[in-house]
Amino acid sequence: MAYQAEYLSKLRTAAEAVKVVQSGDVVDYGFFNGKPVACDQALAARAGELTGVNIFTAVSLPPVPAVLMAPQAFTYNDLQYSQLTRMAAKQSPRVFYVPIVYHMAPRLLREGVGFKRNVGIFQVCPMDSHGWFNLGPQNSEARARMSADDVVIVEVNQNLPVCLGGAEESVHISQVDMVVEAPPEQRPFGAPPSQACPEETQIAHNLMPFIQDGSCIQLGIGGLPDQVGRLIAQSDLKDLGGHTEMFCDAYVDMIESGRMNGSRKDFDRGRVAYTFAIGGQRTYDFLHQNPACASYPVDYTNDPRVIARHDNMVSICNAVQVDLYSQVNAESNGPAQISGNGGMWDFVLGAQWSKGGKSFICLTSTHTGAQGQRRSRIVPTFAPGSIATIPRQMVDYIVTEYGAARMHGLPTWARAEAIIGLAHPDYREELIAAAAKQGIWRQSNKRG
Repeated sequence: MAYQAEYLSKLRTAAEAVKVVQSGDVVDYGFFNGKPVACDQALAARAGELTGVNIFTAVSLPPVPAVLMAPQAFTYNDLQYSQLTRMAAKQSPRVFYVPIVYHMAPRLLREGVGFKRNVGIFQVCPMDSHGWFNLGPQNSEARARMSADDVVIVEVNQNLPVCLGGAEESVHISQVDMVVEAPPEQRPFGAPPSQACPEETQIAHNLMPFIQDGSCIQLGIGGLPDQVGRLIAQSDLKDLGGHTEMFCDAYVDMIESGRMNGSRKDFDRGRVAYTFAIGGQRTYDFLHQNPACASYPVDYTNDPRVIARHDNMVSICNAVQVDLYSQVNAESNGPAQISGNGGMWDFVLGAQWSKGGKSFICLTSTHTGAQGQRRSRIVPTFAPGSIATIPRQMVDYIVTEYGAARMHGLPTWARAEAIIGLAHPDYREELIAAAAKQGIWRQSNKRG
């Protein structure tokens, strides 16, 4: 009863709660499905009376944040561009990317590095009988942000799944300054089912021989990882484990098929450790109160030292481009930010530190642009302004629909040869010519 009384004493409408925000403030929004909706709309309604407010968040999911429509008052800073953020950045001059090594974020927040935080607003599950609000399908760095914020507002969404820990998966009423109740129709974003293209399906098949019984799997979002999950579910693999940044639909397939049970994991045995989840309603229903899944802060899931403690770690990440030096661009189209580094660096390194571990950078060999023109994703060098997300010395395997090639131990000419062998045949001759011009092709090199 004491917790309920405290809850009622802190209960506010969204409009009342956001009155605490002042011009020049830094406002943290929860990440992913933790982004507030009711409070965001109420804050945007104050655009005429505010200036210089900085919003910090990551992976903005629908609905469109209302503050994006008021760039005269709000600057929007996103740690990982989503499709929604990309669209907003084309229309607003006040949308910016925040580069960060994801697993370091909680420490930097607690040490006060960067901007001073004023207000934090986070979607959470309803309070339980012990006074705790579960954070739902997004743990990430929420508790670290709350500890850095002067004022903490929670927006209670009765439709979020309760995601068991792990650690730091809940916040107590005593640590909250204001409570706002979201309308009953407010639901987490349901990602539509992804469909792998034929090239992604072939990439998934190319990956399968590298996965063995007892492997511990990390996947991201999109058609490729979902196809990998489907192939694993249909395979005869057994005793797989899961340790990942993102829990996606593919994990439900692998677990429900019996292929992933975590029985051979070196720790977190029997559970998939993750820091956030994005998927369809089936995935959220699966996560709800499920002890087979453990929500952890990102400084645990993404710490390369933690990842490396799992033997036979398999990390599968997507890329935008690879150049002939084996540098990886996973986040930009020239100077235009289209995604982010996320936890890619963390898992690329952690998987390679793992005993028997492997890191795979995956991409289709070509891409069809908005005007219908086909272009090679394997390029001689990156265009000016492009970002090298992963430096060449950290790259393990590169995979396209034409095969997989390991980079470690190869000099530049051998890397160029291997990478050109992964390119679409229509582009191989011009890539060979470029490699020769760049001084990384030997006349005795094999031609694809």
